[in-house]
Amino acid sequence: MNDTTQDEGLDADRRSRPATAVVVGGGLAGITTALALADSGVRVTLVEGRPRLGGLAFSFQRGALTVDNGQHVYLRCCTAYRWFLDRVDGAELAPLQDRLDVPVLDAEAKPGRRLGRIGRTALPVPLHLAKSLATYPHLSLAERAKVGRAALALKGLDLADPALDAQNFGTWLAAHGQSERAIEALWDLVGVATLNAVAGDSSLALAAMVFKTGLLSDPGAADIGWARVPLGELHDRLARKALDSAGVRTELRTRVTSISLNENGRWGVQVPGETLDADAVVLAVPQREAHDLLPDGALDAPEQLLDIGTAPILNIHVVYDRKVLSRPFFAALGSPVQWVFDRTEASGLSDGQYLALSQSAAQDEIDEPVSALRERYLPELERLLPGTRGAEVRDFFVTRERTATFAPTPGVGRLRPGARTKAPGLYLAGAWTATGWPATMESAVRSGVSAADAALSALGRPRDHLFELFEEAA
Repeated sequence: MNDTTQDEGLDADRRSRPATAVVVGGGLAGITTALALADSGVRVTLVEGRPRLGGLAFSFQRGALTVDNGQHVYLRCCTAYRWFLDRVDGAELAPLQDRLDVPVLDAEAKPGRRLGRIGRTALPVPLHLAKSLATYPHLSLAERAKVGRAALALKGLDLADPALDAQNFGTWLAAHGQSERAIEALWDLVGVATLNAVAGDSSLALAAMVFKTGLLSDPGAADIGWARVPLGELHDRLARKALDSAGVRTELRTRVTSISLNENGRWGVQVPGETLDADAVVLAVPQREAHDLLPDGALDAPEQLLDIGTAPILNIHVVYDRKVLSRPFFAALGSPVQWVFDRTEASGLSDGQYLALSQSAAQDEIDEPVSALRERYLPELERLLPGTRGAEVRDFFVTRERTATFAPTPGVGRLRPGARTKAPGLYLAGAWTATGWPATMESAVRSGVSAADAALSALGRPRDHLFELFEEAA
């Protein structure tokens, strides 16, 4: 946390009365900011334009089915999101694996060689992955050896080196002996799911951060967790309950039209029919929306926010009349299918099985009609899962997030702003801000902590709970 207080000069009157804040945006970043501020005694109003909280990690009803808009997972190293789950009393509803285990099915491999696994032992880093790599059937012996050498080289990179941001991860991998097959069967298997881009489109800085933190920091860092209930249970119902308990005023279906700094040094936040006054305002909205709300002079180069690209995620949902998958999830090779999760129990389905396919970096498919996607993906599921071949498809539908994440392209790091702006009392939050992480739930929560820290520092309010936050989750 940064102890610098850019907003000096608060008068005694402002310090003596209860501090107030408005948080614009009810995604994970906004919820986290609001809770962290309220926990320090700030009177918070959270404003969200949608009829629900949760941002892009939400649920909706499709008949009797409760559907997540997309599959979201987290890792044991995601200490901020783990804190969030604890804070909203949802940790038991989204447990972690006891130990990393990812089944990987190769649709093109010979029978008996189709299933591989990425897993770990209890040995120290990097030996914890040695057994898994040595027995991984989707790479040759020579490719496995070169993967090990590249991993050690990656571990040696300095994440604080700004030069990494300008470099291309795919080029770096090729320079370190990685074949196209190795990139597909290992590096992109992990990287596409976490970065929402293939190696050739990814910043080396972000890719190195993902692999160093997730796979090369602690033996258990990459153990996977996911919600066993609909995301709306965690990010909307339980989050709203926690906000209510903390004294946060939550306004849904309410859009902010403008913000302005008053002559008395306080902020006015305009919503339909009302102006909300506050000592601090946090814009926890997507970068383009933040750009449109920022007052003149708040950032040196506000147009850079518009230069942060976006990347889509396509989610394909298939309901069968019987059980066709015995595992909770798997990843696929040799197929357009990427990751498949069993969402039967979480969705409330009582008969049959509901599979959700998460397709990241989906630029080429995001606008394709449902009929074309059905023709492509149902045969692919039959190739991967023999049990589907005699099963009836009861429902097939898609959800599309065209701007699901920011694009992790080389050079994006210099475009991502920090929490503080040049306007006193105005802060930014969102997975797209300078958290050092790619666009994940972890990055969103971390951004909310950073924004709350900056605001509390300026307001002279207690921040000890923020310093302890990540230690508690570890």
